[in-house]
Amino acid sequence: MSDLAIGVDVGASTISAGLVTAEGAVLSTVQAGSTPGSAAATILTLVERLLAEAAARALPVRGIGLGLPGLVDVEKGTMRPTDGNWMSELAGVPLARLVGERTGLAVFADNDVNALALSEWTWGLGRGVSSLAIVAVGTGIGGGIVANGGLLRGSLNTAGEIGHMAISVDGPTCVCGAVGCLGVYLSGRLLPERIRERLAAHPDSSALARAGGDPARIDARGVFAAAADGDALARLVVDQACEALAIALGGVANLLDPDVIVVTGGVAASLAPLRDDVLARMRRRTLPAVLDATTLHIRPADKRHTVRGGAALVFYELGRRRSA
Repeated sequence: MSDLAIGVDVGASTISAGLVTAEGAVLSTVQAGSTPGSAAATILTLVERLLAEAAARALPVRGIGLGLPGLVDVEKGTMRPTDGNWMSELAGVPLARLVGERTGLAVFADNDVNALALSEWTWGLGRGVSSLAIVAVGTGIGGGIVANGGLLRGSLNTAGEIGHMAISVDGPTCVCGAVGCLGVYLSGRLLPERIRERLAAHPDSSALARAGGDPARIDARGVFAAAADGDALARLVVDQACEALAIALGGVANLLDPDVIVVTGGVAASLAPLRDDVLARMRRRTLPAVLDATTLHIRPADKRHTVRGGAALVFYELGRRRSA
């Protein structure tokens, strides 16, 4: 058996972890709900469960990778305090140090979508390519970029925040305080707001009926389902969301010229049937030669893929240390 790594994916509602081989095989996964104030303790508990399992099977663990849902100080192994974090309780908490002290292993932390980008590049849809961009559309929208054979982090390790790419000059205000971000049109948390703000003019929308008549219960999945059934208001909002995504992806393609673009996350299951529509919209927004050389994948989220992200981070950083 090859060396293993433990990958941890910290989500807004669920924390998952897995034992992953150097070939990308997920041997075991555990997960738990993330309740307010418990995230750090839950991470430690899940890691210890997997370490006990690895020890019982006499399997060597090389390190632990933490994929965190926000801006991350990679050197300090902690999330940066910033507006719009989905898990503000972790901001400033030295998670990598805490987990390392508890386990005695090398621990690395990065943005969760950066970790996912490494997983797709190492074992997945981007295996063997020199560059890829990944967009994770869930509660919020995150991004990760591999360029010229390495993870692109930027000067503050915050590169890839495509959810905060401005795609409108005067759109709604995002949770980050900026105007017209992609996330306000497409993220699982904010897309339903685009329905709610128009309900007074569309009281018979089936999106509201799907939520039991309670506007607060409208969610992104229900909006996409209502649009697929022909609801006029939902179709308007979904059309706007697809156009916003196409603008953002076209900008990414023009700027980075990636071999592969992967759209994933909790909302991707709703977006997958609309791939051809998104691609057609991108053709109006992207240099033809660039788009022709880029492969677009829209793949629903899978916890086995996300825990592989943390493990890929471990193998990537250990490899960088060997080559330094």
